[in-house]
Amino acid sequence: MLSLENPDFDFFFRSASGSECRVTDEDLTTSFIVAPNRLIRSWPLTSVASLSEDALAPVLELSPEVIVLGTGESQLFPSVEIMRFCASHRIGLEVMSNASAARTFNILAGEGRHVVAAMIVGS
Repeated sequence: MLSLENPDFDFFFRSASGSECRVTDEDLTTSFIVAPNRLIRSWPLTSVASLSEDALAPVLELSPEVIVLGTGESQLFPSVEIMRFCASHRIGLEVMSNASAARTFNILAGEGRHVVAAMIVGS
């Protein structure tokens, strides 16, 4: 017999693509930030190229040990400056497609890690 086991945190991914993500029971079609117990539904970022230190401020406010950056349908790396910025704050930065980022977030959150997913949607 199979049983549904829900995670012990509030927000988790059910699906993700470059154009839409389903977080818990909500469909999101614009960029957003999610931690296991917090969802910021609006993150005004439309591309990896526009990622800046200022754009990362709401992510850093959640005190992550690792940021999972979902870059849309495919993996696109941010600038070297952004990668250095995260490293200088002793924060891991994992960059991947939204589908991979969603799976990684769920695994890390399930392990009790201080993970935040920053998802670029609509790209």
